[in-house]
Amino acid sequence: MTEKTIQILATSDIHGYIMPTTFRNDHNAALGLAKLATIIQEKRIEGPTILIDNGDFIQGSPLTYYHQKFQVQEPNLLIQVANDLQYDAMVFGNHEFNYGLPALQSVISQSQFPWLGANILTNDGKHFTKPYIIKEIEDVRIGILGVTTHFVTKWEEPQHIQGLRFEDAFSSASHWAKWIRANEQIDVLILCYHGGFERNLETGELLETENGENQGYRMCTEIEEVDIVISGHQHREISTIIMGKSVVQPGTKGTCLASIELKMMMDSQKKIHSITHTPSLIYVTADTKPMTSVCNMISPTFEKTETWLDKTIGIIHGNMQIEDSFLARIQEHPYIEFINRIQMEASGAAISCTALFHNERGGLNQEVTMREIVTNYIYANTLKVLRLSGHDILLALEQSATYFTVEAGKLTVAESFLYPKAQPYNYDMWEGIEYILDISKPIGERVTKLTINDVPIRMDEEFEVVMSSYRATGAGNFDFFRNRPVVKEIQFDMTELIANYILKHPSIHATCNDNWQVTL
Repeated sequence: MTEKTIQILATSDIHGYIMPTTFRNDHNAALGLAKLATIIQEKRIEGPTILIDNGDFIQGSPLTYYHQKFQVQEPNLLIQVANDLQYDAMVFGNHEFNYGLPALQSVISQSQFPWLGANILTNDGKHFTKPYIIKEIEDVRIGILGVTTHFVTKWEEPQHIQGLRFEDAFSSASHWAKWIRANEQIDVLILCYHGGFERNLETGELLETENGENQGYRMCTEIEEVDIVISGHQHREISTIIMGKSVVQPGTKGTCLASIELKMMMDSQKKIHSITHTPSLIYVTADTKPMTSVCNMISPTFEKTETWLDKTIGIIHGNMQIEDSFLARIQEHPYIEFINRIQMEASGAAISCTALFHNERGGLNQEVTMREIVTNYIYANTLKVLRLSGHDILLALEQSATYFTVEAGKLTVAESFLYPKAQPYNYDMWEGIEYILDISKPIGERVTKLTINDVPIRMDEEFEVVMSSYRATGAGNFDFFRNRPVVKEIQFDMTELIANYILKHPSIHATCNDNWQVTL
Protein backbone atom coordinates (compact mmCIF):
# COMPACT_ATOMS: atom_id res chain seq x y z
CA MET A 1 0.00 0.00 0.00
CA THR A 2 1.13 3.52 -0.82
CA GLU A 3 -0.21 6.68 0.79
CA LYS A 4 -0.75 9.65 -1.49
CA THR A 5 -1.65 13.17 -0.44
CA ILE A 6 -3.42 15.87 -2.46
CA GLN A 7 -4.20 19.38 -1.24
CA ILE A 8 -7.37 21.22 -2.21
CA LEU A 9 -6.89 24.97 -1.66
CA ALA A 10 -9.76 27.42 -1.93
CA THR A 11 -10.33 31.16 -1.84
CA SER A 12 -13.72 32.85 -1.78
CA ASP A 13 -15.17 36.36 -1.67
CA ILE A 14 -11.84 38.05 -2.47
CA HIS A 15 -13.88 41.06 -3.71
CA GLY A 16 -10.95 42.59 -5.56
CA TYR A 17 -8.66 42.84 -2.53
CA ILE A 18 -5.21 41.96 -3.82
CA MET A 19 -2.79 44.23 -1.97
CA PRO A 20 -2.70 44.05 1.87
CA THR A 21 -4.84 47.12 2.44
CA THR A 22 -8.44 48.07 3.13
CA PHE A 23 -7.69 51.35 1.30
CA ARG A 24 -8.10 53.17 4.62
CA ASN A 25 -4.44 54.24 4.82
CA ASP A 26 -3.27 50.82 5.98
CA HIS A 27 -0.56 49.13 3.94
CA ASN A 28 0.15 45.88 5.76
CA ALA A 29 -3.23 44.54 6.78
CA ALA A 30 -3.70 40.81 7.35
CA LEU A 31 -5.61 40.30 4.12
CA GLY A 32 -5.33 40.30 0.35
CA LEU A 33 -4.66 37.78 -2.39
CA ALA A 34 -1.02 38.90 -2.70
CA LYS A 35 -0.41 37.53 0.80
CA LEU A 36 -2.49 34.42 0.17
CA ALA A 37 -0.39 33.85 -2.94
CA THR A 38 2.69 33.42 -0.74
CA ILE A 39 0.90 30.77 1.30
CA ILE A 40 -0.38 29.07 -1.85
CA GLN A 41 3.16 28.95 -3.22
CA GLU A 42 4.44 27.42 0.02
CA LYS A 43 1.66 24.82 0.07
CA ARG A 44 2.36 23.80 -3.52
CA ILE A 45 5.92 22.92 -2.55
CA GLU A 46 4.49 20.35 -0.11
CA GLY A 47 2.82 18.30 -2.83
CA PRO A 48 0.18 18.02 -5.58
CA THR A 49 -2.36 20.84 -5.29
CA ILE A 50 -5.66 21.97 -6.76
CA LEU A 51 -6.56 25.67 -6.41
CA ILE A 52 -10.18 26.85 -6.66
CA ASP A 53 -11.93 30.20 -6.21
CA ASN A 54 -15.51 30.12 -5.00
CA GLY A 55 -16.81 33.43 -6.36
CA ASP A 56 -17.15 37.18 -5.79
CA PHE A 57 -13.64 37.62 -7.15
CA ILE A 58 -13.74 40.56 -9.58
CA GLN A 59 -15.81 43.21 -7.76
CA GLY A 60 -15.86 45.03 -4.46
CA SER A 61 -12.70 47.11 -3.85
CA PRO A 62 -11.64 50.63 -4.84
CA LEU A 63 -9.09 48.98 -7.15
CA THR A 64 -11.80 47.16 -9.09
CA TYR A 65 -13.93 50.32 -9.11
CA TYR A 66 -11.03 52.33 -10.56
CA HIS A 67 -10.33 49.66 -13.18
CA GLN A 68 -13.97 49.49 -14.22
CA LYS A 69 -14.31 53.29 -14.37
CA PHE A 70 -11.00 54.28 -16.00
CA GLN A 71 -9.34 51.16 -17.47
CA VAL A 72 -12.23 48.99 -18.56
CA GLN A 73 -10.73 48.44 -22.02
CA GLU A 74 -7.50 47.05 -20.54
CA PRO A 75 -7.05 43.41 -19.45
CA ASN A 76 -8.70 42.62 -16.13
CA LEU A 77 -6.08 42.83 -13.37
CA LEU A 78 -7.78 40.30 -11.14
CA ILE A 79 -7.82 37.71 -13.90
CA GLN A 80 -4.18 38.41 -14.73
CA VAL A 81 -3.33 37.60 -11.12
CA ALA A 82 -5.53 34.50 -11.13
CA ASN A 83 -3.85 33.28 -14.32
CA ASP A 84 -0.44 33.86 -12.76
CA LEU A 85 -1.48 31.84 -9.69
CA GLN A 86 -2.70 29.06 -11.99
CA TYR A 87 -6.16 28.59 -10.59
CA ASP A 88 -7.74 25.33 -11.70
CA ALA A 89 -11.31 26.64 -11.67
CA MET A 90 -13.54 29.48 -10.55
CA VAL A 91 -17.20 29.60 -9.60
CA PHE A 92 -19.48 32.57 -10.25
CA GLY A 93 -20.42 34.66 -7.24
CA ASN A 94 -23.45 36.93 -7.32
CA HIS A 95 -21.19 39.99 -7.64
CA GLU A 96 -19.55 38.66 -10.81
CA PHE A 97 -22.61 39.96 -12.65
CA ASN A 98 -22.46 43.54 -11.30
CA TYR A 99 -20.74 44.96 -14.39
CA GLY A 100 -23.04 43.25 -16.90
CA LEU A 101 -22.63 40.30 -19.25
CA PRO A 102 -20.28 41.92 -21.82
CA ALA A 103 -17.78 42.67 -19.03
CA LEU A 104 -18.20 39.18 -17.59
CA GLN A 105 -17.79 37.54 -21.00
CA SER A 106 -14.55 39.48 -21.42
CA VAL A 107 -13.36 38.22 -18.02
CA ILE A 108 -14.20 34.64 -18.97
CA SER A 109 -12.35 34.94 -22.30
CA GLN A 110 -9.23 36.25 -20.51
CA SER A 111 -9.25 33.40 -17.98
CA GLN A 112 -6.81 30.53 -18.48
CA PHE A 113 -9.07 28.31 -16.37
CA PRO A 114 -12.73 27.29 -16.58
CA TRP A 115 -15.62 29.08 -14.86
CA LEU A 116 -18.19 26.66 -13.42
CA GLY A 117 -21.92 27.31 -13.26
CA ALA A 118 -24.08 24.19 -13.18
CA ASN A 119 -27.26 26.14 -12.43
CA ILE A 120 -26.68 29.05 -14.84
CA LEU A 121 -28.30 28.54 -18.24
CA THR A 122 -29.00 30.66 -21.28
CA ASN A 123 -32.60 31.20 -22.33
CA ASP A 124 -32.26 28.49 -25.00
CA GLY A 125 -31.48 25.94 -22.29
CA LYS A 126 -27.73 25.69 -22.83
CA HIS A 127 -25.23 26.05 -20.00
CA PHE A 128 -23.60 29.47 -19.77
CA THR A 129 -20.31 27.73 -18.91
CA LYS A 130 -19.26 24.22 -17.88
CA PRO A 131 -21.19 22.69 -14.98
CA TYR A 132 -18.13 20.78 -13.72
CA ILE A 133 -14.63 19.62 -14.57
CA ILE A 134 -12.64 16.48 -13.81
CA LYS A 135 -9.05 16.82 -12.59
CA GLU A 136 -6.87 13.73 -12.63
CA ILE A 137 -3.91 14.10 -10.30
CA GLU A 138 -1.72 11.38 -8.77
CA ASP A 139 -3.98 8.78 -10.47
CA VAL A 140 -6.95 10.16 -8.53
CA ARG A 141 -10.00 11.45 -10.42
CA ILE A 142 -11.52 14.49 -8.71
CA GLY A 143 -14.79 16.05 -9.82
CA ILE A 144 -15.27 19.78 -9.21
CA LEU A 145 -18.88 20.98 -9.47
CA GLY A 146 -19.87 24.65 -9.23
CA VAL A 147 -23.21 26.26 -8.36
CA THR A 148 -24.23 29.82 -7.45
CA THR A 149 -27.01 31.05 -5.19
CA HIS A 150 -29.99 31.57 -7.48
CA PHE A 151 -30.86 34.74 -5.57
CA VAL A 152 -28.74 36.57 -8.15
CA THR A 153 -32.02 37.27 -9.96
CA LYS A 154 -33.40 39.05 -6.90
CA TRP A 155 -30.38 41.32 -6.44
CA GLU A 156 -28.99 42.03 -9.87
CA GLU A 157 -30.09 44.65 -12.40
CA PRO A 158 -32.19 42.76 -15.00
CA GLN A 159 -30.13 44.06 -17.93
CA HIS A 160 -26.96 42.67 -16.33
CA ILE A 161 -28.25 39.09 -16.55
CA GLN A 162 -30.47 39.40 -19.60
CA GLY A 163 -30.52 36.13 -21.49
CA LEU A 164 -29.62 34.02 -18.45
CA ARG A 165 -31.70 31.99 -16.06
CA PHE A 166 -30.62 30.70 -12.67
CA GLU A 167 -31.99 27.36 -11.56
CA ASP A 168 -32.35 26.35 -7.92
CA ALA A 169 -28.83 25.81 -6.58
CA PHE A 170 -29.70 22.80 -4.42
CA SER A 171 -31.64 21.02 -7.18
CA SER A 172 -28.84 21.62 -9.68
CA ALA A 173 -26.15 20.49 -7.25
CA SER A 174 -28.10 17.34 -6.41
CA HIS A 175 -28.78 16.50 -10.07
CA TRP A 176 -25.20 17.01 -11.23
CA ALA A 177 -23.65 15.26 -8.24
CA LYS A 178 -25.66 12.14 -9.08
CA TRP A 179 -24.87 12.45 -12.79
CA ILE A 180 -21.13 12.84 -12.21
CA ARG A 181 -21.01 9.87 -9.84
CA ALA A 182 -22.89 7.73 -12.34
CA ASN A 183 -20.91 8.71 -15.43
CA GLU A 184 -17.41 9.93 -14.61
CA GLN A 185 -15.79 7.16 -12.50
CA ILE A 186 -14.51 9.73 -10.01
CA ASP A 187 -12.86 9.06 -6.65
CA VAL A 188 -13.70 12.39 -4.96
CA LEU A 189 -16.42 14.96 -5.61
CA ILE A 190 -16.01 18.60 -4.55
CA LEU A 191 -19.07 20.85 -4.52
CA CYS A 192 -18.16 24.54 -4.83
CA TYR A 193 -21.20 26.53 -3.78
CA HIS A 194 -21.28 30.31 -3.81
CA GLY A 195 -23.79 30.37 -1.03
CA GLY A 196 -23.80 29.83 2.69
CA PHE A 197 -25.61 28.03 5.49
CA GLU A 198 -29.20 28.47 6.51
CA ARG A 199 -28.86 26.39 9.69
CA ASN A 200 -26.56 26.10 12.69
CA LEU A 201 -23.84 23.68 11.66
CA GLU A 202 -23.83 21.90 15.01
CA THR A 203 -27.52 21.75 15.95
CA GLY A 204 -29.30 22.10 12.61
CA GLU A 205 -31.37 24.94 14.05
CA LEU A 206 -32.75 27.27 11.38
CA LEU A 207 -30.86 30.59 11.45
CA GLU A 208 -32.68 32.56 8.77
CA THR A 209 -35.78 32.44 6.64
CA GLU A 210 -35.53 29.28 4.55
CA ASN A 211 -36.04 31.14 1.30
CA GLY A 212 -33.35 29.51 -0.83
CA GLU A 213 -30.61 32.15 -0.65
CA ASN A 214 -28.40 29.85 1.42
CA GLN A 215 -28.79 26.09 1.07
CA GLY A 216 -25.42 24.83 2.27
CA TYR A 217 -26.68 22.84 5.24
CA ARG A 218 -29.22 21.05 3.10
CA MET A 219 -26.52 20.26 0.53
CA CYS A 220 -24.31 18.79 3.23
CA THR A 221 -27.03 16.64 4.74
CA GLU A 222 -28.98 15.55 1.64
CA ILE A 223 -26.48 15.19 -1.23
CA GLU A 224 -24.71 11.94 -0.36
CA GLU A 225 -22.56 11.89 -3.50
CA VAL A 226 -20.49 14.90 -2.36
CA ASP A 227 -17.30 14.52 -0.29
CA ILE A 228 -16.20 18.14 0.14
CA VAL A 229 -18.22 21.38 0.25
CA ILE A 230 -16.50 24.70 -0.41
CA SER A 231 -18.90 27.50 0.54
CA GLY A 232 -18.88 31.30 0.55
CA HIS A 233 -21.15 34.33 0.20
CA GLN A 234 -21.68 34.80 3.95
CA HIS A 235 -18.05 35.86 4.58
CA ARG A 236 -17.76 33.40 7.46
CA GLU A 237 -14.67 31.44 8.46
CA ILE A 238 -15.66 27.78 8.67
CA SER A 239 -13.68 24.56 8.85
CA THR A 240 -15.64 21.54 10.01
CA ILE A 241 -17.05 18.08 9.21
CA ILE A 242 -20.77 17.65 8.47
CA MET A 243 -22.23 14.22 7.71
CA GLY A 244 -18.73 12.99 6.86
CA LYS A 245 -18.10 15.88 4.46
CA SER A 246 -15.24 18.34 4.84
CA VAL A 247 -16.79 21.82 4.85
CA VAL A 248 -14.92 25.11 4.53
CA GLN A 249 -15.65 28.80 4.04
CA PRO A 250 -12.59 31.09 3.89
CA GLY A 251 -13.95 34.46 4.99
CA THR A 252 -13.55 37.50 2.74
CA LYS A 253 -10.92 39.81 1.24
CA GLY A 254 -8.21 37.17 1.44
CA THR A 255 -8.01 36.92 5.21
CA CYS A 256 -7.51 33.17 5.08
CA LEU A 257 -7.08 30.21 2.76
CA ALA A 258 -9.19 27.08 2.99
CA SER A 259 -7.31 23.79 2.79
CA ILE A 260 -8.59 20.25 2.57
CA GLU A 261 -5.94 17.54 2.76
CA LEU A 262 -6.86 14.34 0.94
CA LYS A 263 -5.04 11.13 1.90
CA MET A 264 -5.47 8.01 -0.23
CA MET A 265 -4.24 4.48 0.43
CA MET A 266 -3.49 2.97 -2.99
CA ASP A 267 -2.28 -0.52 -3.94
CA SER A 268 0.24 -1.42 -6.62
CA GLN A 269 -2.56 -1.61 -9.18
CA LYS A 270 -3.43 2.01 -8.37
CA LYS A 271 -6.70 0.95 -6.82
CA ILE A 272 -7.79 3.24 -3.97
CA HIS A 273 -8.66 1.38 -0.77
CA SER A 274 -9.39 4.35 1.49
CA ILE A 275 -9.74 8.12 1.32
CA THR A 276 -9.71 10.55 4.23
CA HIS A 277 -9.99 14.33 4.11
CA THR A 278 -9.19 16.96 6.72
CA PRO A 279 -10.32 20.62 6.48
CA SER A 280 -8.48 23.63 7.89
CA LEU A 281 -8.08 27.38 7.49
CA ILE A 282 -4.68 29.04 7.07
CA TYR A 283 -4.65 32.71 8.09
CA VAL A 284 -2.52 35.50 6.71
CA THR A 285 -0.85 37.78 9.26
CA ALA A 286 0.96 41.09 9.33
CA ASP A 287 4.16 39.05 8.96
CA THR A 288 3.03 37.25 5.80
CA LYS A 289 4.96 38.69 2.86
CA PRO A 290 2.94 39.57 -0.25
CA MET A 291 4.11 37.72 -3.36
CA THR A 292 6.41 40.04 -5.33
CA SER A 293 5.18 38.98 -8.78
CA VAL A 294 1.57 39.71 -7.83
CA CYS A 295 2.47 43.10 -6.38
CA ASN A 296 4.46 44.01 -9.49
CA MET A 297 1.53 43.07 -11.70
CA ILE A 298 -0.94 45.16 -9.70
CA SER A 299 1.34 48.05 -8.75
CA PRO A 300 0.81 50.47 -11.69
CA THR A 301 -2.97 50.47 -11.35
CA PHE A 302 -2.79 50.27 -7.57
CA GLU A 303 -0.67 53.44 -7.43
CA LYS A 304 -3.07 55.24 -9.78
CA THR A 305 -5.96 54.11 -7.56
CA GLU A 306 -4.22 55.39 -4.43
CA THR A 307 -3.56 58.81 -6.04
CA TRP A 308 -7.13 59.05 -7.27
CA LEU A 309 -8.54 58.12 -3.87
CA ASP A 310 -6.69 60.93 -2.10
CA LYS A 311 -7.81 63.82 -4.28
CA THR A 312 -9.86 66.37 -2.30
CA ILE A 313 -13.13 67.04 -4.08
CA GLY A 314 -15.07 69.04 -1.47
CA ILE A 315 -15.18 70.59 1.99
CA ILE A 316 -17.59 69.70 4.81
CA HIS A 317 -18.59 72.42 7.26
CA GLY A 318 -19.63 70.71 10.47
CA ASN A 319 -19.24 67.07 11.47
CA MET A 320 -20.09 64.12 9.20
CA GLN A 321 -17.77 61.64 10.92
CA ILE A 322 -19.31 58.52 12.43
CA GLU A 323 -17.59 57.49 15.64
CA ASP A 324 -20.29 55.05 16.81
CA SER A 325 -22.20 53.19 14.09
CA PHE A 326 -24.77 51.84 16.57
CA LEU A 327 -25.58 55.33 17.80
CA ALA A 328 -25.94 56.49 14.18
CA ARG A 329 -28.69 53.89 13.77
CA ILE A 330 -30.77 55.02 16.75
CA GLN A 331 -30.26 58.77 16.42
CA GLU A 332 -30.10 60.38 12.99
CA HIS A 333 -26.61 61.30 11.85
CA PRO A 334 -25.67 64.07 9.35
CA TYR A 335 -23.91 61.55 7.09
CA ILE A 336 -27.07 59.44 6.74
CA GLU A 337 -29.15 62.55 6.03
CA PHE A 338 -26.54 63.61 3.46
CA ILE A 339 -26.74 60.30 1.56
CA ASN A 340 -30.53 60.40 1.59
CA ARG A 341 -30.54 63.96 0.27
CA ILE A 342 -28.18 63.01 -2.56
CA GLN A 343 -30.56 60.20 -3.49
CA MET A 344 -33.49 62.61 -3.42
CA GLU A 345 -31.74 65.18 -5.63
CA ALA A 346 -30.55 62.56 -8.10
CA SER A 347 -34.01 61.01 -8.43
CA GLY A 348 -36.43 63.87 -7.81
CA ALA A 349 -38.21 61.75 -5.18
CA ALA A 350 -39.42 63.43 -1.99
CA ILE A 351 -38.79 60.36 0.21
CA SER A 352 -35.60 58.32 0.49
CA CYS A 353 -34.17 55.46 2.50
CA THR A 354 -30.60 54.22 2.90
CA ALA A 355 -28.49 52.01 5.13
CA LEU A 356 -25.16 52.35 6.89
CA PHE A 357 -23.30 49.41 5.38
CA HIS A 358 -20.71 48.59 8.01
CA ASN A 359 -20.14 48.69 11.76
CA GLU A 360 -16.84 50.54 11.67
CA ARG A 361 -15.98 54.18 12.16
CA GLY A 362 -16.68 56.11 9.00
CA GLY A 363 -18.44 59.08 7.52
CA LEU A 364 -16.74 62.02 5.86
CA ASN A 365 -13.83 64.16 7.04
CA GLN A 366 -13.73 67.91 6.56
CA GLU A 367 -11.72 67.48 3.34
CA VAL A 368 -13.65 64.90 1.35
CA THR A 369 -11.74 62.50 -0.89
CA MET A 370 -12.79 59.66 -3.15
CA ARG A 371 -11.16 57.31 -0.62
CA GLU A 372 -13.77 58.26 1.96
CA ILE A 373 -16.62 57.91 -0.50
CA VAL A 374 -15.71 54.42 -1.73
CA THR A 375 -14.79 53.16 1.74
CA ASN A 376 -18.15 54.29 3.15
CA TYR A 377 -20.37 53.39 0.21
CA ILE A 378 -18.91 49.96 -0.45
CA TYR A 379 -21.50 48.42 -2.80
CA ALA A 380 -22.07 48.86 -6.52
CA ASN A 381 -25.63 50.10 -6.11
CA THR A 382 -27.61 52.26 -8.47
CA LEU A 383 -30.95 53.86 -7.52
CA LYS A 384 -34.57 53.05 -8.20
CA VAL A 385 -37.71 55.03 -7.43
CA LEU A 386 -40.64 52.82 -6.41
CA ARG A 387 -44.29 53.77 -6.06
CA LEU A 388 -45.23 52.65 -2.54
CA SER A 389 -48.34 52.82 -0.46
CA GLY A 390 -48.39 54.14 3.08
CA HIS A 391 -48.79 50.53 4.16
CA ASP A 392 -45.64 49.53 2.27
CA ILE A 393 -43.70 52.23 4.12
CA LEU A 394 -45.11 51.02 7.43
CA LEU A 395 -44.07 47.44 6.63
CA ALA A 396 -40.57 48.61 5.69
CA LEU A 397 -40.16 50.52 8.95
CA GLU A 398 -41.41 47.55 10.94
CA GLN A 399 -38.91 45.31 9.16
CA SER A 400 -36.06 47.72 9.95
CA ALA A 401 -37.23 47.82 13.56
CA THR A 402 -36.51 44.09 13.86
CA TYR A 403 -32.81 45.07 13.71
CA PHE A 404 -33.05 45.90 17.42
CA THR A 405 -33.86 43.98 20.55
CA VAL A 406 -33.72 44.72 24.29
CA GLU A 407 -31.29 43.02 26.64
CA ALA A 408 -30.94 43.94 30.31
CA GLY A 409 -32.97 47.06 29.68
CA LYS A 410 -30.71 48.28 26.89
CA LEU A 411 -31.05 48.49 23.13
CA THR A 412 -28.85 46.08 21.21
CA VAL A 413 -28.70 44.42 17.79
CA ALA A 414 -30.90 41.36 17.30
CA GLU A 415 -29.01 38.09 16.89
CA SER A 416 -30.58 37.46 13.46
CA PHE A 417 -28.69 40.52 12.14
CA LEU A 418 -25.40 39.31 13.61
CA TYR A 419 -25.37 35.57 12.89
CA PRO A 420 -24.72 33.65 10.72
CA LYS A 421 -23.68 36.83 8.91
CA ALA A 422 -23.59 40.45 10.07
CA GLN A 423 -26.25 42.40 8.15
CA PRO A 424 -25.90 46.09 9.07
CA TYR A 425 -26.87 46.91 5.48
CA ASN A 426 -30.38 45.54 6.00
CA TYR A 427 -31.45 48.30 8.40
CA ASP A 428 -32.73 51.44 6.64
CA MET A 429 -33.10 55.03 7.76
CA TRP A 430 -35.54 57.35 6.03
CA GLU A 431 -35.74 60.99 4.99
CA GLY A 432 -38.84 62.90 3.86
CA ILE A 433 -41.10 61.39 6.52
CA GLU A 434 -41.21 61.53 10.32
CA TYR A 435 -41.31 58.37 12.38
CA ILE A 436 -40.57 56.79 15.77
CA LEU A 437 -39.60 53.17 16.39
CA ASP A 438 -40.37 51.97 19.94
CA ILE A 439 -38.36 48.77 20.48
CA SER A 440 -40.07 48.05 23.79
CA LYS A 441 -43.15 47.05 21.80
CA PRO A 442 -43.68 43.68 20.08
CA ILE A 443 -42.27 43.11 16.60
CA GLY A 444 -44.81 44.37 14.08
CA GLU A 445 -46.11 47.06 16.44
CA ARG A 446 -43.01 49.21 16.85
CA VAL A 447 -43.86 52.13 14.57
CA THR A 448 -45.59 54.54 16.94
CA LYS A 449 -45.41 57.60 14.71
CA LEU A 450 -45.56 57.84 10.91
CA THR A 451 -46.22 61.24 9.37
CA ILE A 452 -45.27 63.38 6.41
CA ASN A 453 -45.07 67.12 7.03
CA ASP A 454 -46.54 66.31 10.46
CA VAL A 455 -49.70 64.83 8.89
CA PRO A 456 -50.36 61.12 9.56
CA ILE A 457 -49.71 58.97 6.50
CA ARG A 458 -52.76 57.12 5.19
CA MET A 459 -52.20 53.46 4.46
CA ASP A 460 -53.76 53.72 0.98
CA GLU A 461 -51.87 56.88 0.05
CA GLU A 462 -49.16 56.52 -2.65
CA PHE A 463 -45.65 57.95 -2.58
CA GLU A 464 -42.53 57.89 -4.73
CA VAL A 465 -39.57 56.59 -2.73
CA VAL A 466 -35.94 56.36 -3.86
CA MET A 467 -33.74 53.53 -2.59
CA SER A 468 -30.78 51.40 -3.64
CA SER A 469 -31.24 48.95 -6.49
CA TYR A 470 -30.44 46.21 -3.96
CA ARG A 471 -33.27 47.14 -1.64
CA ALA A 472 -35.70 47.70 -4.52
CA THR A 473 -35.43 43.99 -5.35
CA GLY A 474 -36.91 43.21 -1.92
CA ALA A 475 -33.57 41.90 -0.65
CA GLY A 476 -33.04 41.87 3.10
CA ASN A 477 -36.57 40.60 3.91
CA PHE A 478 -38.30 43.56 2.26
CA ASP A 479 -40.27 41.23 0.00
CA PHE A 480 -43.18 43.67 -0.32
CA PHE A 481 -40.96 45.94 -2.46
CA ARG A 482 -40.39 43.24 -5.06
CA ASN A 483 -43.36 43.85 -7.36
CA ARG A 484 -43.98 47.52 -6.72
CA PRO A 485 -44.05 49.80 -9.80
CA VAL A 486 -40.67 51.23 -10.78
CA VAL A 487 -41.18 54.93 -11.51
CA LYS A 488 -37.60 55.72 -12.45
CA GLU A 489 -34.13 54.17 -12.52
CA ILE A 490 -30.92 56.16 -12.11
CA GLN A 491 -28.26 54.12 -13.90
CA PHE A 492 -25.21 55.61 -12.19
CA ASP A 493 -23.24 53.96 -9.42
CA MET A 494 -23.97 55.61 -6.07
CA THR A 495 -20.30 56.37 -5.45
CA GLU A 496 -20.32 58.30 -8.71
CA LEU A 497 -23.52 60.13 -7.71
CA ILE A 498 -21.98 61.07 -4.36
CA ALA A 499 -18.79 62.29 -6.02
CA ASN A 500 -20.72 64.24 -8.65
CA TYR A 501 -22.87 65.86 -5.97
CA ILE A 502 -19.82 66.99 -4.02
CA LEU A 503 -18.11 68.28 -7.17
CA LYS A 504 -21.28 70.25 -7.91
CA HIS A 505 -21.54 71.48 -4.30
CA PRO A 506 -17.89 71.62 -3.13
CA SER A 507 -18.85 73.47 0.07
CA ILE A 508 -21.31 71.40 2.10
CA HIS A 509 -22.87 72.05 5.50
CA ALA A 510 -23.58 69.06 7.73
CA THR A 511 -27.25 69.13 8.72
CA CYS A 512 -29.52 66.89 10.71
CA ASN A 513 -33.26 67.51 10.97
CA ASP A 514 -33.90 64.65 13.44
CA ASN A 515 -36.95 63.45 11.51
CA TRP A 516 -36.81 60.01 13.13
CA GLN A 517 -35.77 58.32 16.35
CA VAL A 518 -35.48 54.90 17.93
CA THR A 519 -36.71 54.68 21.50
CA LEU A 520 -36.94 52.13 24.28
